[in-house]
Amino acid sequence: MSFFSSMAAVMTPLGILWTVIILSVATFLHELAHYALARRQGVAVKSFSVGMGPVLSRVQWKGTEWRISALPIGGYVEIDGMAPVEGADGQFHAPTAGYVALSTWGKIAVILAGPVMNLLLAIGLMTALGSTTTLPAPATISVLAGSKAQKLGLRSGDTITRVNGRALPATELTEGGVRGGWNDITATLKTDGHHTFTVQRGGQSRELAFDWKAQVGGQRHLLGISPKEYRVFQASRIPQAFVTSLQVTAQAVPQVLKAFGNLFARFLTLNISQDQNVSGPIGTAEIISRAAALSPWALVQVAIMLNLSLAFFNLLPIPGLDGGRILLALLGAIKGSPLSFSQEQAINFAGFAFVMLLTAFVVLRDLSRFF
Repeated sequence: MSFFSSMAAVMTPLGILWTVIILSVATFLHELAHYALARRQGVAVKSFSVGMGPVLSRVQWKGTEWRISALPIGGYVEIDGMAPVEGADGQFHAPTAGYVALSTWGKIAVILAGPVMNLLLAIGLMTALGSTTTLPAPATISVLAGSKAQKLGLRSGDTITRVNGRALPATELTEGGVRGGWNDITATLKTDGHHTFTVQRGGQSRELAFDWKAQVGGQRHLLGISPKEYRVFQASRIPQAFVTSLQVTAQAVPQVLKAFGNLFARFLTLNISQDQNVSGPIGTAEIISRAAALSPWALVQVAIMLNLSLAFFNLLPIPGLDGGRILLALLGAIKGSPLSFSQEQAINFAGFAFVMLLTAFVVLRDLSRFF
């Protein structure tokens, strides 16, 4: 299988579209929070871009140039006082107004707003997801792209009515798990042998026969199907769902930090082997493609983890990241005088270069799986 066909097998057009949407929303809200806290303190914002690279469209509104750029991943906000300004002599000088003139806590508020927004988005999505409950459903399935089920001819939306000629009872998705017909399906897939599924699709019934091994190489063999979920929102579940979302966020902190620590160790030793804990753009698109093939709720779960990862990563005390800028502001407060603008620029540039090298390493690690 060629490199491009290997990638196409794991990243569907729909998955790529959802990747762009989820990343763009997370980035837009992150930058919007920076924008809002800067404007709140009277600091001008020169430009706000959705996307990176060449500008496709721009409009001036409330003193800011709002842009749509060509590369649909990422974005940026250009806050007055965070970059050198061109003087009347044509030379660039350190700014004296805007962000640089804010108090220490004013600077921290502007920088901290972005990661906090991603945390709030993740908590909000977790609360919304936890405030839903499931409804009884027949054995209607979702099929994972590239799975054994897809190769057999099963499709998302199919309803399995019989297994090995035996009629299935209605499947009920509950808080405690899945009951009814789905249990019969999973029990069948735990046994070796020749099996048949009777499937309803578009008002027509068809029978699919296949030989099955429950374990392959000592590991459980997965067919690649899951029950299609039907959910309803219950306002009474919001308080408990909110508390649970806070607990999950707190529990995620050491796990995410450990994953990033492992990534840095691999980067320093140029170890491009996979650890399945941190994914680059290609790995993220693959995960989202798989989630898109399962259900909208799987996409919500991926969006939650993505926003948590963005928040925690940006809070790392690395110059060039939000956490690095916060650290520099705190160091200035501790020593009684801020670092000079040129010192901050040099430190942030070095940190930015490190982050770019780290990003290139992660992309290379993603690509290595397809060679």
